[in-house]
Parts: sequence; C-alpha cells; structure tokens
Amino acid sequence: MKYFSTLVFILLFLGCKNSSVKSIKETTFYVGTYTQKESKGIYKYSISKDGKLKNMGLAATIINPSFLAKSKDQKNLFAISEINENETGYVYSYEIKNDSLQMVSKQESGGAHPCFIAVSKDNYIITANYTGGNVGLLKATKTGEIAPISFVQQHVGKGSTERQTAPHAHSTWFHPTKNEVISVDLGTNELWFSTMDKTKNELIYTTQKKLKMLDGAGPRHLTFHPNNKWMYVLNELNNTVSLVKEKNNTYFIKASITTLPAGFSTDSKAADIHISKDGKFLYTSNRGADSIAIFKVNITNGTLTSIGYTSVLGINPRNFSLSPDEEFLLVANQDTNNIISFKRNPSSGALTFVDEIFAPTPVCILF
Repeated sequence: MKYFSTLVFILLFLGCKNSSVKSIKETTFYVGTYTQKESKGIYKYSISKDGKLKNMGLAATIINPSFLAKSKDQKNLFAISEINENETGYVYSYEIKNDSLQMVSKQESGGAHPCFIAVSKDNYIITANYTGGNVGLLKATKTGEIAPISFVQQHVGKGSTERQTAPHAHSTWFHPTKNEVISVDLGTNELWFSTMDKTKNELIYTTQKKLKMLDGAGPRHLTFHPNNKWMYVLNELNNTVSLVKEKNNTYFIKASITTLPAGFSTDSKAADIHISKDGKFLYTSNRGADSIAIFKVNITNGTLTSIGYTSVLGINPRNFSLSPDEEFLLVANQDTNNIISFKRNPSSGALTFVDEIFAPTPVCILF
C-alpha cells in the first residue's frame, strides 16, 4: 500500500510538471494597432505549440503604436506613436515585466507620423518618420530610459508618382554585420546609406549615399538574407521585390520580381516582407490581393521564384511575422480586425490555416 501511494504521488507530481511544461510552450507576442476606433494601444497575445491563438488583454495604453521593437536582451519594448503633434511623433519605452508593460520613458521621434522603429544591440534607436521624411536617432540605457533625440537626418527629393511628391521615410534598418544604417524612403524612391558616429551620435552618409529604385517602385521595407550578403527590398507601389547586392562597396539592383499573380489587375499595395532563417523561403504581404506571396530563394545567386499565394482570410494584411521557431506565420489584417495563424511547411514553404482571433485594427506583430 505504501509503495502504491508513493507511486501515485510521483505520477501526480510528474503530471503537474508536464502541465507546467505544456504551458511554457505557449509563446507570447505583442500587437501594435491604430487607435482611431476601439483599440486602446498595445495588446498581448499568445500562440500555443499547435498554433492556437489567445488574447491576453491590453498591455499598454498608447495612441497609434503602429510599429514595435524589442531590445536585444528582451527586457524592454519600444513603440512609436504615429501622430503629428507640432511636427513630431513619439517613441515610448516599456519594461517587460511579467504579464505587463510598465512605461519607462517617452521622447520625440524627430518628425511627424513615425511608422517604423529599430533597436541595435547597444540600444541605439532609429525611427522612420513618414510625413517628416526623415530619420531620427536616439539612445536608450540598459533599463530602457530614452535620451532626447540626438540627430535627425532629413531626406530630400521626390519620385515620379502622386505618392512621391516629397520624402516619406518608411523604414530604417541596422545592417546585421557592419556599422551601417539603411533607410528606405518611399517618397524619394531611394535607399539611403549612412554610418553611425557613436562619439557624436550622428548619422553620416556613406560615399554611395543613395540607391535609386525603379521608377514608381515606392520602396517600403526590406529583409536581409541570413548570409548577410543580399537584401530584398519590398516595393509598395509597383508590387515587386528587388534583390540588392553589393560589389566594391557599392549597392546595386540585381533583379526584381512581382509579388502579384499573373493577370491580377485590381489595385494592390505590397506591405511587409520576411525571410526564413534557413534562407530558403521569402514571404511578402499584398494589400488588395490580400494574400501572402511565397517565393523560393536560389541559395546560389539569391534570385527568387514565385511558388504560390495564400489568402490571408481578411483585408489589408499590413504586417505579418514568423514565430520564433518558424513553425507558424501570423498575419495582422488591419481592416477585418483579425489575426490569422498559418502552419508553415519548412520543406515546401507552404502555409496552412490553423486559427483566427479578433484584434482591434492590428498593424504590427512582435515576438
């Protein structure tokens, strides 16, 4: 009897332990939103090991947190507030503490309507200010306290379409292997290249300074191939992805491919782009076609081949993200207030619907 009781206790203990392990396998993520309707700010969600989604509630009240980023140590979350208040928006920082976000600081972004934010490994912050047509440079401490903006890089010029009559910085990126900042300007139709002077906390243009995209392309976002030699630039206005390479310290466009199916004629605008960690598959979102375009990457030369399209089961997929283990791809559909979970096949790149959940005007997913 004593042996039996001991065995029962061990089994119950292991059962509780296994339950705890299962709960740990739920991965949390944050959702940035537009707050003109019912949204109040940043929300927290989770995805289970089988792709099921759960709403964990409002994490922080903030106006239009349309893009989010984390510090490299995962202890702080940074959000832009996409507004125009006396020709500037704002950057907020939060401490990630248990199930909540605790606000640490707030600073001006350097220009009106910031729409993108990136954080370096040493907590430098760069913002892309869409209406301001500029890039702001800030610095945060290890605890997330942001110092006032130290430098604003103002872009000048214009493109060839009605959306390109003035500079519109749409994203800005730290190069993964060198001291370089690459800013993507939809309005001037160019990539802008800078190095960062960490003594003066300034951005200094490189010798090349700019790369002009194809007329009317309207560059929006980019992603780096894991080999860190190739960039893929997503062009919003002409719905293409451009492969950008570098030779003799000069960037150039090697090839471009459409994100839309053959024969598609309805208005559509490309929105977001991500590549798998193995460098074999690239994904983009189409607003209008309301789909995820799937491309296979030629690992020898970086060129892309279209291998299919998956409906996002919603309208206006402004942003999407791969889960940390890349088993799932999550899409934020802005106009239908939903997030869709897809199972990703790592061998074929294909996506299969798993789950759907309500989210108020979602525009950014951050793991």
